[in-house]
Amino acid sequence: MDAHIERAPLVIGSNDFTTVTDKICRINEQKPSFSWWIALLISGALLSMLGLLIGYLFLTGPGIWGNNQPVAWGFPITNFVFWVGIGHAGTLISAILYLFRQDWRTGINRFAEAMTIFAVICALVWPGIHIGRPWLPYWMFPYPNQMGMFPNFRSPLLWDVFAVGTYFTVSLLFWYMGMIPDLATLRDRSKTRIRKMVYGIFSIGWTGSNRHWHRYERAYLLLAALATPLVLSVHSVVSFDFAVAQLPGWHTTIFPPYFVAGAVFGGFAMVLCLAIPARVIIPGLSEIMTNRHMENMGKVMLATGCIVGYAYSTEFFIAYYSNNPYEGFTFENRMFGPYAWAFWTMTTCNVFLPQLLWFKKIRQNMGTLLMIAIVVNIGMWFERYVIIVTSLSRDAMPSAWHTFTATWVDICMLIGSFGLFFTLFFLFIRFLPVVAIAEVKAVMPQAHAHGHEDEEASTAQESQ
Repeated sequence: MDAHIERAPLVIGSNDFTTVTDKICRINEQKPSFSWWIALLISGALLSMLGLLIGYLFLTGPGIWGNNQPVAWGFPITNFVFWVGIGHAGTLISAILYLFRQDWRTGINRFAEAMTIFAVICALVWPGIHIGRPWLPYWMFPYPNQMGMFPNFRSPLLWDVFAVGTYFTVSLLFWYMGMIPDLATLRDRSKTRIRKMVYGIFSIGWTGSNRHWHRYERAYLLLAALATPLVLSVHSVVSFDFAVAQLPGWHTTIFPPYFVAGAVFGGFAMVLCLAIPARVIIPGLSEIMTNRHMENMGKVMLATGCIVGYAYSTEFFIAYYSNNPYEGFTFENRMFGPYAWAFWTMTTCNVFLPQLLWFKKIRQNMGTLLMIAIVVNIGMWFERYVIIVTSLSRDAMPSAWHTFTATWVDICMLIGSFGLFFTLFFLFIRFLPVVAIAEVKAVMPQAHAHGHEDEEASTAQESQ
């Protein structure tokens, strides 16, 4: 009996190397559709709203936010941690799955890499405008400090700048390196002089020679190895913003792995939110970005969702088992206090509803999978909101307690950050290859034709 488990193909339909190239390049070569213009107009309007509100913030001051003592970190830092987490799936899919030679990454890795870059750009907006004196953002950078005139370099907020800046740089190089062969393909297919010149500049003289492919694979492997530790380190450093503070609900050693698992959980959910509609809207994309890719991402979401649920239960158990009245009150206040609605929204979205992914029919139903992914992203934003607001709102003295209430500026700036994200994403779809053409071809049966022939010949010989 053959013990080999048959898996669904990674590219479906009657596709060969030529049709795959045509279908992916056609997305960039054709004139944009009316629906693309509408989507870009909406996201651009939201981005403009974000820009105007940032200008309003600079003119008026942070009093237009709901931030106050003791809740000095409100929506801005919640949004920062949320967007940094969203960017984790891209590096995981591209780097770690590449090192482990997981072929199913090839259809979705370009989407995920682009999402990483755009999410980190959205995240970097918030610390700079949250410092209260936005004309001094250079204080966050690693200037030489011999005169002792800059802020405390031991602050975890400064570690964020190092970690996120390094993560963005390596992810950008990794994304660009993977696109070079595909940019050369678009260059060679260009029919206008401007397109040929622009794609020619960014393809940096790629000819597809054996020497170029050898250098490319070595460099891609090196960048994957550099990016892999960043998956664990970046959100661990972000969690130190909370874990190193002497504050009930924050001062815990579980935060680094808990934040990393949550980041991968939310990141994969965002990839699904982008990929599933794209498969429907863009002709031929569903044959390259197949149900198998979507189902595998659903499995990763289920695994990381279970880790997040375990982390939630561990936090409550430690608060109970430690017999620390301050920790116990903090977690009791989360469940039954004025922010109980946010806590139960978080728990329902991140723990209960993802359990539906145990069922194969749910994972293979694209509509249901999309709804679960949207719910998970909502839950992950509320997770950061609950961690920040519930711990800060109850200070050491009851006389200093304060109930945080978001203002219309908080809510509109959050919506505007999605406008920034989707504006960059729609421009990416229009001008850059959305799928890694060369990598998809490498996992097609045609790329292993001789291997299949040898296998069939050996099987026939054994049967004789």
